[in-house]
Amino acid sequence: MCSDMIVEVINKETITPSSSTLHHLTTCSGLSVFDQFMPDFYVPLLLFYPNNSTTDHKINTFDDHHSMITERSKLLKTSLSETLIRFYPFAGRIFSHNNILSICCNDNGVAFIQTCVNCPISKVLEKHHPQTLNQLLPKDIESTTESTGYLLLVQANFFECGGLAIGVNISHKIADGFTLGTFIRNWAAMSLGSDIAALPAAEFGIPASLYPPQDLVVNSLSTSMKHDNNEACVTGRFVFDASNIVRLKSKATSATVPNPTRVEVVSALIWKCAMEASRSNLGFTRPAQLFLAANMRKVLEHPTLMGNLIGVVHTVKTRESDATLQSLVALLRETIEEFKVKYCNGVSGDDICQHFNEHRDLMGKDDINSYAITSWCRFGFYEANFGWGKPSWATIPGMPFKNVIVLIDTKDGEGMEAIVSFKEKDMAVIETNKELLAYASLNPTVI
Repeated sequence: MCSDMIVEVINKETITPSSSTLHHLTTCSGLSVFDQFMPDFYVPLLLFYPNNSTTDHKINTFDDHHSMITERSKLLKTSLSETLIRFYPFAGRIFSHNNILSICCNDNGVAFIQTCVNCPISKVLEKHHPQTLNQLLPKDIESTTESTGYLLLVQANFFECGGLAIGVNISHKIADGFTLGTFIRNWAAMSLGSDIAALPAAEFGIPASLYPPQDLVVNSLSTSMKHDNNEACVTGRFVFDASNIVRLKSKATSATVPNPTRVEVVSALIWKCAMEASRSNLGFTRPAQLFLAANMRKVLEHPTLMGNLIGVVHTVKTRESDATLQSLVALLRETIEEFKVKYCNGVSGDDICQHFNEHRDLMGKDDINSYAITSWCRFGFYEANFGWGKPSWATIPGMPFKNVIVLIDTKDGEGMEAIVSFKEKDMAVIETNKELLAYASLNPTVI
């Protein structure tokens, strides 16, 4: 890790859509009931692009470095401005009226921050820490839209070697991982001059009409997952390569689930290890429940809707004694299938309110351990070629909540990274779990 890394801000500006939003779209657009229950924090993303045109050392002259920064920064800003025509709500502002949140699509713009970093990008890719990665993001994850004034913030970090890391924060009130991935792919395609019409449509406004917001005071799902002040949480990163995923699937296969998925087997293994860590530290077995965030677009047959279309698959395990990998995968599969059947015929706003209220209450129980997993796999972050190749690494620095796991693809699309956040005592046990380390590497280098 570049322990003395300094990230110096050299420019801040606001990027607006390259043409005004059409008049009939500028009227305030209500958020959907799904959006209502999402927390007011920023979803983070980091994309790393080593300078493949030269060795990973300082660029020969100041003029060469300055010219590269100027050229790439201009391309990013110009293509971002053009992309915002299609993603016009991102340049708007959220306001509240009678407990109903809406977006005023007024072209106020998004934040664009340009920085210089005093070390080669390889130092970060070789060994990194969440605190280091956080410096490459525009804002802290727990910042609010009210405090920043923006729904979307971008930070272009230029390293002394010519490498680039693009940090993105987008409000969870307007976007989930699928929406963020769609935006990033559109932005990259616009930067390359590709035909963005070939990409999936970005449909805004429709979710609010299909699932209108409710007139109620909402406590977001994240409230119960926050750690207490006296309960420090730490972030870890486990990487499962493709061959180990195959091995893990083989071990998890059973007559009940003959074809387990990557998400199922990795989720089950980490959940199992977390339960074992809890028992080791507490001295007794506490019941455990898992909340798996589900992309409801396929279930509801609305594959291109933007915003938040997230449901929660809830699984409970009351006894650790029979918590084998096979049994946990079978339990996950059973609850996932029940979820699909329950919502395959559509949902109403009242259904969604009941769904989230029930799970929020369950998350808040003190007599049971709660774990939350969300998968960002297959969202296409590694397809984001802005003109200097695809990213070498797409990741997040972690979420500041206890017992949260985020899954994201490795570069080859077959492996998986798990970014996890646990109480410090639990993480110490999990990091030495022999079963986990038989399939995953703890924070390996990227290059």
